[in-house]
Amino acid sequence: MAIEQRLIPPRHPQTNGMVERFNGRISKLVVQTRFGSAAELESTLRDYLKFYKIRIPQWNPDHYTPIQARKKGHDKKPN
Repeated sequence: MAIEQRLIPPRHPQTNGMVERFNGRISKLVVQTRFGSAAELESTLRDYLKFYKIRIPQWNPDHYTPIQARKKGHDKKPN
């Protein structure tokens, strides 16, 4: 599994809080689960990421999930 590096925009500390909250959720998941192999850990992290993007509403005025927010943004500014 490749790690994608994402830099937060300068002078936007609120973005860092979102990253820290996500990292905390992943950390809790890893600490609370016993994995039999690295492949099982990777599979669990992939499943959680899908769940996170589709099912967990984020802090925003309309409480959209990340996927919903991305679709709304695309509808407003199509490429």
